[in-house]
Amino acid sequence: QVQLSESGGGLVQPGGSLRLSCAASRRTFSSYVGWFRQAPGKEREFVAAITWGGGRTYYADSVKGRFTISRDNAKNTVYLQMNSLKPEDTATYYCAADWRGNGITRTESYDSWGQGTQVTVSS
Repeated sequence: QVQLSESGGGLVQPGGSLRLSCAASRRTFSSYVGWFRQAPGKEREFVAAITWGGGRTYYADSVKGRFTISRDNAKNTVYLQMNSLKPEDTATYYCAADWRGNGITRTESYDSWGQGTQVTVSS
């Protein structure tokens, strides 16, 4: 399994922006790399995913138009640019890799996870 490390979280005011990074310990051959988030008392939910090879992107409806996922193959890093942040975006954000099929929005479809980075949107 590849080791994943997220960074870039923090406290931001509503309407602000953050960029999260997910660095992999080595080149990943995972077809998809995903971002998920989990708020206190809630289940982990899909945010976005990207195909490592072709760069196709997928988003949850709740973040479409505000978040952008991208990757830098040379750095083995996936990014999540988050704009127009809302208080309901507050959560711990996780990246996931080693996708093994059965949908890209399901947590069970990924074998490798990072430790998470906290994002708090509050005035």
